[in-house]
Amino acid sequence: MPKYVIAILALALNFQAAELLAQSYTSYFTGTPFNSNTQPSGGVCMMGGATEHDEAMRWFLNRANGGDILVLRASGSDGYNNYLYSELGVTVNSVETIVFNNATAANEPYIHARINAVEGIWFAGGDQWDYVSYWRGTPIDSLVNVALHDRHIVIGGTSAGMAILGGFYFTSQNGTVTSEEALADPYNPLITVDSTHFLEVNYLDHVVTDTHYDDRGRRGRHVAFMARVLTDYGANPKGIACNEYTAVCIDENGLARVYGDYPNYPEATYFLQTNCELEEFHPEVCSAGQPLEWNLAGAAIRVCKVWGTNNGVNTFNLLDWETDNGGIWENWSVSNGALVSAAGVQIDCDAGSSVEPSVDQAVEFRLLEAYPNPFNSSTTIQFDLAREASVTLKVFDVQGRLVSTLIDDQTLSAGVHTQLFDASSFSSGVYFYRLETATHLQTMKMVLMR
Repeated sequence: MPKYVIAILALALNFQAAELLAQSYTSYFTGTPFNSNTQPSGGVCMMGGATEHDEAMRWFLNRANGGDILVLRASGSDGYNNYLYSELGVTVNSVETIVFNNATAANEPYIHARINAVEGIWFAGGDQWDYVSYWRGTPIDSLVNVALHDRHIVIGGTSAGMAILGGFYFTSQNGTVTSEEALADPYNPLITVDSTHFLEVNYLDHVVTDTHYDDRGRRGRHVAFMARVLTDYGANPKGIACNEYTAVCIDENGLARVYGDYPNYPEATYFLQTNCELEEFHPEVCSAGQPLEWNLAGAAIRVCKVWGTNNGVNTFNLLDWETDNGGIWENWSVSNGALVSAAGVQIDCDAGSSVEPSVDQAVEFRLLEAYPNPFNSSTTIQFDLAREASVTLKVFDVQGRLVSTLIDDQTLSAGVHTQLFDASSFSSGVYFYRLETATHLQTMKMVLMR
């Protein structure tokens, strides 16, 4: 072959490679090309990070009610397509995998349209910092949240895909962290536990998740994550963690079913909470450069360990965080940076009239909505207080800068309150409104569009 022909072919290949590299996303589609428009049943399915559990995935697909499934990931390719579309025996209209090649894909109209059209979204494994940095504060998380709230889609994820589903989440921005590192210094720079508003999944607003649990010895770091949430944000954290081959599926009523291959293998999901039976439940020592001390007479963290079976018969109720079927209760504590576990009994948060309420119970609120959202000039923020409290309501821009204080440490009565946010002088973009009390904090997002 003449040299000039080889040169032209090489140049063409280089251009083709450059074009492929410039694409912000890659799509793999399997199934019917026309949208199904079915009514999903909602719910969330989370997996520990190894091979997917078939029965749990069937639960996930059935909740889509024959609709369309979208797999979102930042690495890999179409490994889920045939598995979800034809190998599990559950009829769905289509399965599409979209791989984000870089952060700019978050602005692609095609991806927005697909999120708006599907009945189920699955987040694959990978690096959760890719997911956080690519999607948080973009149209992606906004559209996913709308799909969750308005269309009641089913959602789920494995490994990194599970890690991002809690209201508090380990971002892995600086890399992973071991239990030994986290317990030796809960302010190790590798511990990046964030509360910036991201995904709004039912029953997970105060939950921090973890995966590959016993397989990678992550119990200690999970407890350190919870200690940081309690210390830094004043929020009473809970934890949900799965062993590698375990899945937990939570329906619209808060009932969590645990899937695995127990008793053949020790596959379980762990439900962690601070000890509501204690008058004081904060860590004794949670400071930079010092080993974590969260002992409280050996019962700082109350844990229900639920074995995963193939039929998901064992359950835990996220409505009360007390009722289980097939669970084993344990007491966990940390003494001088060492995690200790011991047998325990079922928690009873109503036990003893002398016990002060937990942080969640002391001043409980929820941000109902900002409406309209998105908005073009002003919006109304509405929230509900369970009891009288001193409240601060602030608005921040996407860079975290304070742009408006709507309520400044004002005592409000129990009940529903509204506050107008006039943004007529603000630029279009994403803003966050944050409601604070002495013991509680929650941040949510709104979008100004002109």
